Amino acid sequence: MPLRRLLATTVSLAFLSAACAGVASAQVSDEEGQTVTVSGDERLMPIRVYGDRSSEQPGSVAAVGAEAIDDINADHPAEILNELPGVNIHLNSGQEHLLAIRSPVLTGGAGQGSFLVLQNGVPTRSPAFGNVNSLFEIHHDVAEAIEVVRGPGSAKYGSNAVHGLINVILGEPDSGDYLDTRLSGSTLNRYKSDLTGNLSNKARLSLSLQDDAGWRANTGVEQQKLSGSYAFEAGGWDGLAWISASNLNQETAGFLQGFKAYRDDETAKTNPNPEAYRDAQWAMGAVRLTRPLGPGELTLTPFYRWQDMEFAQHFLPNGGVEENGHDAFGLQSKYEIKTSERLTWRVGADVDLASGWLKETQLEPFGFFPGDDRFPVGVHYDYEVDTTVLGLWGEAEWAVSDTVRVLAGLRGETHEYDYTTAVPAGVNGRFKVPADREDSYDLLTPKLGAIWTPQGSTISYFVNYARGERAPQASDLYRLQSQQGIAEADIERLDSIEAGARGSAIQGRLVFDVAAYYAEKENFFFRDSDGLNVTDGSTKHQGIEANASWDVLGDGVFTVAGTASYAEHTYTFDRVVASGSEIIRSGAEVDTAPNWLGDLRLTWRPTEAFEASVSAEYTGEYFTDPGNTQTYPGHTVTNARLEYAFHENLEAFVIVRNLFDLNYADRADLAFGSTRYFPGEPLNATFGIRKRFD
Repeated sequence: MPLRRLLATTVSLAFLSAACAGVASAQVSDEEGQTVTVSGDERLMPIRVYGDRSSEQPGSVAAVGAEAIDDINADHPAEILNELPGVNIHLNSGQEHLLAIRSPVLTGGAGQGSFLVLQNGVPTRSPAFGNVNSLFEIHHDVAEAIEVVRGPGSAKYGSNAVHGLINVILGEPDSGDYLDTRLSGSTLNRYKSDLTGNLSNKARLSLSLQDDAGWRANTGVEQQKLSGSYAFEAGGWDGLAWISASNLNQETAGFLQGFKAYRDDETAKTNPNPEAYRDAQWAMGAVRLTRPLGPGELTLTPFYRWQDMEFAQHFLPNGGVEENGHDAFGLQSKYEIKTSERLTWRVGADVDLASGWLKETQLEPFGFFPGDDRFPVGVHYDYEVDTTVLGLWGEAEWAVSDTVRVLAGLRGETHEYDYTTAVPAGVNGRFKVPADREDSYDLLTPKLGAIWTPQGSTISYFVNYARGERAPQASDLYRLQSQQGIAEADIERLDSIEAGARGSAIQGRLVFDVAAYYAEKENFFFRDSDGLNVTDGSTKHQGIEANASWDVLGDGVFTVAGTASYAEHTYTFDRVVASGSEIIRSGAEVDTAPNWLGDLRLTWRPTEAFEASVSAEYTGEYFTDPGNTQTYPGHTVTNARLEYAFHENLEAFVIVRNLFDLNYADRADLAFGSTRYFPGEPLNATFGIRKRFD
């Protein structure tokens, strides 16, 4: 097709331009590490991030800097991200979780493919091989910053940036030779250590270790993460090479069964699936190369990634074991040129070549009733998929006047799938195996936004339209159920419009960001509460989000900061299945989608050496099934933190989580006719120290 030929030609030219650019002189790209303003107490301080997002860009962005990441000392990245507006990450067991950004909490293919997770601006997974537990691979523990884009990503980012994206920025080598250490232990027998060594402006290496005995029965977790970066100059290029890897071995707890089972202390500690486990390994590396070329600047980022995972499917009544993996290599390229004081152009081409596989095996007989043969013992699926993804994008940033700026962008992508199966094609109980086949999808995602900052004003106003699309996950296409047709999954598409304001008031003591949005999604692929795949759903999403920080006295001693989000996520189609118990009506609320989310933080810092804070995280009531027949009442969890610096290189801290020992559920749903919960952790305290060796 013409689009595919155009994309392939552009990628080839990007490689060719890299080879021909060797005669130019070196120059560091400011845009690849620019300063932006983020919101929320320490989150108001400038940080260096990758990409093009800043306080001058349309759309909704929130970010957390290194100091806040260090203070939170998160056992799970959800503890950081849930402090941001519009983000609602549900914890399951150990490091397992499910994401929501301006969306319901999504599972299955929707949970894998609706959110783009990046590290240093490079996706951590190839588009067709997502992971609903996508955050346990990132090295959040020692990140320099984490930024979250709510709503579809810019034209620079492609498939899977539907509801939003998360970009984890690793630290780069900086000045000085030092070793940063952080050690902590908790009353739940959870022990962590983070070590970062820096060699003056050349190299940086970080190691994070976690050993968690688990507060529920048979739920131990061991995890190791490693990341490193090296800055260099070669052949006229300024370069930064980086690697990142993680290993996870955990015993996994299953859902608690029964209405409000999470409210009983002893029941909450039990594990109905002591045989469950998850072993996962992941690694990626990249080199970012930048140099002037002609009137502009060229940036090339070749990368490689690999992952392998095996786990027990404790969340399905028939159980079984899944093994999956993929490896990939590719290139991101960008050329930026400023044609005038008012107009900047950026164009880029991306390629991602991946090979993935999946095998599902049921080890023991299962049936809901005598003679139930829908879940046969043996291998259900065993397939390989080779994918080719080519993308071409461009955007223009135009200062229409001294007060109005416009950003317009367009991205085109093509996705090619080559699937082969090692088990016979056909129906095997509830499972359908397609014959060998090839599939392809073309995506086109426009973006258009504007910002108006009145002369002399400290407040900016913005509007933004964006389309997000995702090609089907490999599991959407080839892990079928008996009632499905072949290739029913289609491109999932979300159109979003938002408007908002951000800035400061009260002589800069109050900083805020507020946005309202409306979005419609079609071809929504999800799994209902009977475990049946729905391939053609549609939903509507609308809400308002606010983020603010107030320096009460103007001297930084007492700060009040928080977020609030109100959202309505509703189905816009009808579905009645004779073989299932679930009925969906247009206008019903999507399950696991609370209307209200909030976070409030009070921070007191009377001296440079001492800081105390208390925070409360609120999750509102939500329906646990698409039929809107059952609800979870919501909860408010309170945390406290104390820190004392003995001197500039030695600090001690205490973090108390679930201060009032509330019985609550991290996740609640209704599946296979049963109410299920993952209970939240009881009252616990973490004690730790930080020490820098120069």
